[in-house]
Amino acid sequence: MSRIGKNPVTVPSGVTCELNGRDLLVKGKNGSLSALISKEVTVTYEDNAILVRPLDESKKARMLWGTWKNQIRNMVQGVSEGFTVRLDINGVGYRAAVEGKTLKLQLGYSHDILYPIPEGITIVCEKPTAIAVSGANRQRVGQVAAEIRSYRKPEPYKGKGIKYENEIIVRKEGKKK
Repeated sequence: MSRIGKNPVTVPSGVTCELNGRDLLVKGKNGSLSALISKEVTVTYEDNAILVRPLDESKKARMLWGTWKNQIRNMVQGVSEGFTVRLDINGVGYRAAVEGKTLKLQLGYSHDILYPIPEGITIVCEKPTAIAVSGANRQRVGQVAAEIRSYRKPEPYKGKGIKYENEIIVRKEGKKK
């Protein structure tokens, strides 16, 4: 039995859920998210709780049971609280700024990198060396943060580049004479 899947997803006040067949629509203060639930699981919504159960005892149904429970939990949490990923920029002259609907990154290249901010995602630069990516969809927030980080990954010798706030860069020793 799935330890993750057996517990119901509690729906907080201010969040509404609509279940039409296999279509699930979750609305909250941060917007609305929808998903097409897999045929391998059954979803029921009652008493402000969403319960996910496998359709049968096949291996695929049992695998998707906990997966869909977490997907639904992330949808509910996203529309009520939202998700935020913070990035830090290290390096002399490296900085970021939000200009309208684009993120302008200066990362030591001969040109500035202009990253268009996608719909449903909010990017805020608290400092020129700190970026906060937030939104309701957890997957999209993580994907946007990974794309921004990929422009200049942190290198192990000086630690220069864009890293996640909680990421630890294992430093290497340079050449010796």
